[in-house]
Amino acid sequence: MGGDTMRGQSLDPLGVHMGSMRIPVGASSPDVILPAHLRNTLHTVNVQHPAPDFRGTAVINGDFKEISLSDYQGKYLVLFFYPLDFTFVCPTEIIAFSDAYPEFQKINCEVIGCSVDSHYTHLAWMNTPRKTGGLGGLSYPLLSDLKKEIAEAYGILLPAGVSLRGLFIIDGKGILRQITINDLPVGRNPEEVLRLVKAFQFTDQHGEVCPANWRPDSPTIKPDPKGSKEYFQQVN
Repeated sequence: MGGDTMRGQSLDPLGVHMGSMRIPVGASSPDVILPAHLRNTLHTVNVQHPAPDFRGTAVINGDFKEISLSDYQGKYLVLFFYPLDFTFVCPTEIIAFSDAYPEFQKINCEVIGCSVDSHYTHLAWMNTPRKTGGLGGLSYPLLSDLKKEIAEAYGILLPAGVSLRGLFIIDGKGILRQITINDLPVGRNPEEVLRLVKAFQFTDQHGEVCPANWRPDSPTIKPDPKGSKEYFQQVN
């Protein structure tokens, strides 16, 4: 992949052209100044608020199926966006989530991947061997957002027409519990996402709060001045 050779030229981490436009590394780049109405399309959703509803066609086990957010009521859901099919970082993330998917299922959590590609392109990519950059099959749905409405609703649609690497943890009541947004060149860690889901589920069930680097076998904190001292005395 090429790099910047002159100030003002943007990296193309996907390795693809979109017409005459190259996808910028990020809207925050000092060399990329967006109009206010485009800047305001980013980061419009917040934790503790209902997740934007969505409905669309997904590829599940080689078949096309309509899915919606309401289908996942009562379960935790990891909804992650990636820029485009048949690219480079994206298959590593999607396959990593597929490998980890059984662990998510064990804790009553589902996973959905989403991009602005069509469901036909999703299927073609799934049918492409992994050794040639394909997905080689997948254990969870890939959702098509061809009209870009879902990415826009979640505040991660770039002016170039693709989404940032947004990831949203949604609880069983449809409330956003966690949001992370990566710039295009860097993928995400499913193990960390799994840890976060477990932490939110623990706090839901027990009312105690989870400190930094919490794991299921780690101590937690009672959220009051007196009770919290038990934790601090234990770990310090």
